[in-house]
Amino acid sequence: MLRGRTRIPWWVLVCWLALAPAMAWAQSVGSPVVRVGVYDNPPKIFMGSDQQPTGIFGDLLREVARQEGWTLQAVRCEWQDCLDQLQAGRIDLMPDVARTPERETLFRFLPTPALHGWSQVYRHPSQQVASILDLQGKRVAYLQGSVQQAFFANLLENFNIQAAWVAADSLDQAFALVEHQQADVALANVHYGDWKATSHSLLGTPIMFQPVALHVVSGLQSNPAWLQAVDRRLAQWKADPTSPHHGTLRRWGSPETPPRIPAHMVWVMLAGVGVLALLALTVAWLRREVARKTRDIRASEARLNTILDSVDAAIYIKGTDFRYRYVNRKVAQIFGTPADQVVGKRDDDFFDRRTADHIHQNDSRVLNEKIRLTAEEVNRNLGSDTEQVYLSVKLPLLDASGQVYALCGISTDVTEQRQATEEIHRLAYFDPLTQLPNRRALLDRMAREMALAQRTGRNGALVFIDLDHFKEVNDLLGHAAGDELLRSIAIRLSSSLRNTDTLARIGGDEFVLLLADLDSDRDLAADQALSTARKLKVCFGQPVPLAERPYTVTASMGIAMFTDAAETPENLLRWADMAMYAAKDGGRNEIRFFNAEMQTRAEAHADLLQDVRRAIQHHEFILHYQPQLDTDGRLCGIEALVRWQHPDKGLVQPGTFIPVIENTDLMVPLGQDILRLACAQLAQWQHLPTPQTLQPPSHWRLAINISAKQFHHVHFVEHVKHVIDQTRADPHRIELELTESLLLNNVDHVIEKMGQLQALGIAFSLDDFGTGYSSLSYLKRLPLYKIKIDQSFVRDLDSNTNSQAIVRTIVALSDSLELKVIAEGVENSAQKAQLLQLGCHQYQGYLFSRPVAAAELQAGWLV
Repeated sequence: MLRGRTRIPWWVLVCWLALAPAMAWAQSVGSPVVRVGVYDNPPKIFMGSDQQPTGIFGDLLREVARQEGWTLQAVRCEWQDCLDQLQAGRIDLMPDVARTPERETLFRFLPTPALHGWSQVYRHPSQQVASILDLQGKRVAYLQGSVQQAFFANLLENFNIQAAWVAADSLDQAFALVEHQQADVALANVHYGDWKATSHSLLGTPIMFQPVALHVVSGLQSNPAWLQAVDRRLAQWKADPTSPHHGTLRRWGSPETPPRIPAHMVWVMLAGVGVLALLALTVAWLRREVARKTRDIRASEARLNTILDSVDAAIYIKGTDFRYRYVNRKVAQIFGTPADQVVGKRDDDFFDRRTADHIHQNDSRVLNEKIRLTAEEVNRNLGSDTEQVYLSVKLPLLDASGQVYALCGISTDVTEQRQATEEIHRLAYFDPLTQLPNRRALLDRMAREMALAQRTGRNGALVFIDLDHFKEVNDLLGHAAGDELLRSIAIRLSSSLRNTDTLARIGGDEFVLLLADLDSDRDLAADQALSTARKLKVCFGQPVPLAERPYTVTASMGIAMFTDAAETPENLLRWADMAMYAAKDGGRNEIRFFNAEMQTRAEAHADLLQDVRRAIQHHEFILHYQPQLDTDGRLCGIEALVRWQHPDKGLVQPGTFIPVIENTDLMVPLGQDILRLACAQLAQWQHLPTPQTLQPPSHWRLAINISAKQFHHVHFVEHVKHVIDQTRADPHRIELELTESLLLNNVDHVIEKMGQLQALGIAFSLDDFGTGYSSLSYLKRLPLYKIKIDQSFVRDLDSNTNSQAIVRTIVALSDSLELKVIAEGVENSAQKAQLLQLGCHQYQGYLFSRPVAAAELQAGWLV
């Protein structure tokens, strides 16, 4: 019976036909289309009747596509044409590709192979091929572009055997050439050979060679995420005996070909009687030939042993008594025993009882059932605690009468294509620092617990935990101390929880506790969650030894009940996060529950972001301009300030929307629009005549605020250059205002970017100076032109001596660094007089002018 051709029940077909239109529609709407090269190589890969890839690789790819939400587009092609299309980017994925150094430069391989295989020589019934020596002068058909030909040609050369090579465009064509006696033998992988040999009236030979790992690969131009998805699925499936991978291999197992005696053998046996009469006449000649052949065979055996010993796989032959008859060098290395001392012994002489029994079961199946067996074998040597995992291929050896006289085995050590799989699983589901479950594992557990709670009526909760002021630990004590603190916190919290609870670290200093199996009454369940959170708060109150001194850390916690988010785990996690931020807003070291008000604020926040995104697309943002003056009232600069000309709400001040979007990616396109508008306006102004009452244009600049998000964008410098070229604005009249928060990360990179723009003539000022984390160590290195005194210090100059001292210090520091200094937020003459007395000579504020539109500023100041 052929495997892989199972009858499908009628009711399955009816369901499939009913669902097929809907499935096709769903795939056409949103699923990505992945093009797969399909060449005819059953049972590994071929085109099914539904014009989809089928066979071992085909079924695996279809299952991956189903789980990933892809639509597979099968591209029928011959082998070499498939590779050419893959390289050219017309195919996205190609199955059944052996890894070679040459191919690694052309295609993208990932670690996990889909299949392991061997190659075998198949013969026409008229050809007698019992060993590799019988291939002398034979015509050998092979698949053009495959790896078998180069490997086998080298093998024949080592035995000094000459053969004629016959190229074929497909394996089916190669077998057809042998069937029609246009070739004597053909090379093919054992999967295809065992599947197709009978239909072409071909017979297998004992000659097997070249163990290979067969991969699904992609072209260098293809989306790498598709190949990574295939690799991830294969790694998961291989570790699970019940997975689609193992089911597919069982379903597409190669059919067995019963031994048969060719008709011409009967004539050979009859002719043997006549040959006996001639034996007496040829004895002398045979003796000479035997001696010569013996020398040749010994030389060939020596070459064969050299080849087998060079293979990094264990190759062996066992008799029907399960004793070793031959082992290569690799087997001797595994056993730590010379090869001649292994021969004649059994597996229980080298392995522990469990290993020996398992191997014996596999060997018995091969010998008794006359089947080729491929299986993973986990072996442990006697006296060792270490397990090694081998992929073993075992096949029976038959004598001329078709009886099994031995088995041949090839075992490849795969302990590392197994440890790698386990490590991938660990990295995918656990945090490497604390060994706690990560976000992915947490969401999986949440989905199970929320579904269980719905079935049982029990309740559950999520506690979102965020350490307070954790950044100070890293800044003051270093990242190593911060890591040690996180590990200590993880151990301390874990020790105080129930077995049914799950503590996870989802990033940075954020922990999440999943509380399952709480009371079915929501109020009682909330009390239980609050009690647990308070117990954790006590744990945080105990000092942690860091850098040889105790350090006490607190945490803000947010609690969301399962009933707060009945839809998805992601919603529940978001609600708990919002509750945690409410605890932060309440002064930190607090515990808060999620409520409807939080939801309302979140929705308002989301609506505003959407409105800003639309406003950017419709160019609703405009600029107002505020003059900067010196002590004599002369214009020395202008600051561009963004406003939102909302179609319904009118003019919206930046305090309404900037704080909401400043940490989002919307700041980049908004900042780019502001820069473009400001430079375009500057280009218009720089051609206006300047009255004598004002300083000449070369003495003032247009100041433009730059956000941290915008400045750190990878293409920021290129964008500034493009805007200057586009608007023809004079870069010597551009001043970019940076905030101190922008300088906190990667100061060297910031200085490098500033230097590139300074080379164009652009100047830099430091905004809101004194309100952040100013440091002389980086301030003296920055190519600054001006420092801006924050309005918070200007506002209470007349009543706060500390503000006066700060302003005096900023002015002195600026003078020592040869920087200009300007005060913002100047609203009355008394503030201006005090600033002048403290040494500040440039001002900006409502005392002189509010921010106005360009036309109003131009009418009042520039003409």
